[in-house]
Amino acid sequence: MRALVHLSDIHFGRIDYQLVDPLVKFVSELRPDVVVISGDLTQRARAEQFMEARAFLDRLPQPQVVVPGNHDVPLYNILARFLTPLDNYRRYISDDLAPFYMDDEIAVVGVNTARSLTFKGGRINEEQVAMIRERMCALKDGMTKIVVTHHPFDVPAGHDEDALLGRAEMAMQTLARCGADVLLAGHIHLSHIGHTATRYRIEGHSALIIQAGTATSTRGRGESNSFNVIRVNHPGIEVERVTWQPETASFIPSHTERFQHTPTGWTRLPDTPSTVEETIAAIAEETNSPDESASS
Repeated sequence: MRALVHLSDIHFGRIDYQLVDPLVKFVSELRPDVVVISGDLTQRARAEQFMEARAFLDRLPQPQVVVPGNHDVPLYNILARFLTPLDNYRRYISDDLAPFYMDDEIAVVGVNTARSLTFKGGRINEEQVAMIRERMCALKDGMTKIVVTHHPFDVPAGHDEDALLGRAEMAMQTLARCGADVLLAGHIHLSHIGHTATRYRIEGHSALIIQAGTATSTRGRGESNSFNVIRVNHPGIEVERVTWQPETASFIPSHTERFQHTPTGWTRLPDTPSTVEETIAAIAEETNSPDESASS
């Protein structure tokens, strides 16, 4: 089994600082195999914000797969936006805009979807798709293949579709052929799990689309700060949402969904207890419930 922590939309420059230490503590104690951050480390791509983001990343476990978001491109500095859009990101975070992690069970590839020509939107190009093909297509069967972008391949029903990743349809054809299993993203500050088959009609292929909410930003858009813990045990996967609780000033698991991979894609499994405490509680509840056969 492999455990991934999926953080997104950190937004140094507009964060709730009381969340940082509890978040670092939770993630560190979990000891994940890899930490994934799907963009927007800063609010306005300023050097001091990237310095804070760098210090934050240094406190989290390694290895890490980190990609930039649209907020990591300068907004008001027009020269920097078009001439050196990710200069500060490269200086303080990483010069690698296509990070890659692989072990015996999972492969995780990051893709930079931030662009200078759009303020919010993102895009994937043919060169990046070729990179995914090179890294993913030759991997052995049984590995779970994960692609990380800032902009999502799909959005929840009723959400503004301007947030969708540009040229996603083109990319999905390659992702399907390479057997990409999971697509991680952020951008919309909402937690959500969907299937690519809902939007992309590609025979025999349906990947999971997993959105992370904002981990630390004050712009929650009606949802509490949260992040995901993803446990992969091929052909199964578990997505646990970890949510900030102001009453206890801590992050706690709040919701878990489980999926099984089948020849036609992912199938959601019924809710079942996932921890010893939940199992004990379920047994106690069953024991204490009225015996219907005795009362009949």
